[in-house]
Amino acid sequence: MACGVDFGTSNSTVGWVRPGQPTLLALEDGKTTLPSMLFFNAEEESVSYGRAALTEYMDGYEGRLMRSLKSILGTGLMSAQTEVAGQSLSFQTILSTFINELKARAETSAGIGFDAAVLGRPVHFVDDDPKADQLAQDTLAGIARDAGFRHIEFQFEPIAAAFDYEQTLDRETLTLIVDIGGGTSDFSLLRLSPERAKAAERHADILAWGGVHIGGTDFDRALSLSALMPLLGYKTLLKSGAEMPSSYYFNLATWHTINFVYTRRVMSDLQDLFRDAQEREKLDRLFKLIARRAGHWLATQAEAAKIALSDTSEHLLVLERIEEGLTHTLQRSVFENAIGGLIGRIETAVTDVLRNAGVTADQVDTVYFTGGASGVPLLRSQIGACLPNARHVEGDRFGSIGTGLAIDAARRFA
Repeated sequence: MACGVDFGTSNSTVGWVRPGQPTLLALEDGKTTLPSMLFFNAEEESVSYGRAALTEYMDGYEGRLMRSLKSILGTGLMSAQTEVAGQSLSFQTILSTFINELKARAETSAGIGFDAAVLGRPVHFVDDDPKADQLAQDTLAGIARDAGFRHIEFQFEPIAAAFDYEQTLDRETLTLIVDIGGGTSDFSLLRLSPERAKAAERHADILAWGGVHIGGTDFDRALSLSALMPLLGYKTLLKSGAEMPSSYYFNLATWHTINFVYTRRVMSDLQDLFRDAQEREKLDRLFKLIARRAGHWLATQAEAAKIALSDTSEHLLVLERIEEGLTHTLQRSVFENAIGGLIGRIETAVTDVLRNAGVTADQVDTVYFTGGASGVPLLRSQIGACLPNARHVEGDRFGSIGTGLAIDAARRFA
């Protein structure tokens, strides 16, 4: 009874290979994705998950919304404590709460209990720090064991996506998997074919892999800092000529640090800065945002704008939760300028994978895009420029990895 578990920064899936049945299991209201978020409802003394968590938060219940917990694996925050609904909990305990719920929902959907799993992992949980990277995997493995998985294996997420794509092939192809998730961008270069898919051992088919700790939430943060935080006073000047301290705005633009601005100390510091501010009307908006604990709401607006600007050239933000009548029109060019440096680092990671494989760009047949943030036009055009002869194939942005992990689980635990 083995499954594949894709615990993602933004969304999670669980897959189970069954003859004649869909691989991905329904996890919330018939949907196969469960957004990786929790809401600790202080009024109801309950915990909700996924879309329901965001709904309760947006409906105005008192409590604590938490998202992007995967991003802190391997960091010092993992063992830190935070206040949730009046009690102090470690981030590891909170992450365990979500993984337990993910497993329970998958088992309810499948009608069986799972005791073995292949868990997806990014190529790098933590960039340029092998010890922290191993700690992140070990921590996740421990959480999975505590949830009831007795047999655990790991697979790189872009390789899992390749296994899913391979099911559709009728000939051999040299494919670059481009997996742009919520927290990481990962790549793998593989030889895929119907014949190769029959083998249990695939190491010889994997030419190279690589990745960088940049993903959709980083695009959200960059857009927020570039276009939204200036409305709240970011980069405005004090009477002394100094800029407003940036730390408040960076915390507000980052999902797992938003709650850091809700402390009395921060409010006291901002009141001192207000007296010296040159553009007080913008700090008034910041005070209202903090008083209404609307930081996560603003982060959802940045995310929605990112998604919209992947399809249209401009997007209108309605920000009346901060100030009556406040709107802001965002241009795609502003978004692309904000993320240009991030895209450059992703492009470098792709060229590194080709170099490590000893493969030239014109030898790659296909680029397979997956991951929720893989639809950003600038990202696609830059990678396309690196591989001008390769055809582009669109994968299931939210399901390819979970499906591939399930295929891998069926092979490994057969």
